[in-house]
Amino acid sequence: MKTLARWTLLAAALLLVAHLYPGVTVQSFGAAMVAALVLGLLNAIVRPLLVLLTLPVTVLTLGLFLFVINALMFYWAAQLLPGLAVNGFVAALIGSLIYSLCGLVIDAALEQLFRRRA
Repeated sequence: MKTLARWTLLAAALLLVAHLYPGVTVQSFGAAMVAALVLGLLNAIVRPLLVLLTLPVTVLTLGLFLFVINALMFYWAAQLLPGLAVNGFVAALIGSLIYSLCGLVIDAALEQLFRRRA
């Protein structure tokens, strides 16, 4: 149940990103659901490999390169999906920042909600 709620809320967060920032567009809620799933898969499978491969650069930049990796995940998801569009790397960077902040709020809220239920 928690996973389904998180997935739905992250899809809504993608719609919020598209509403707040004009460089990101999402066609529909269904497209946002698919995009949230693809972003989750990319972040679970590809992102750890990129973090490991770029560890020296990440250390030199004191972790700031992780923002670039997040933007790449967001940009690649947009390239894979017809329902999600990102207008360049800067739009992917800003969109991924907003999406990540929404994800933090969603995770904290769901943790509180499901902790109370248990």
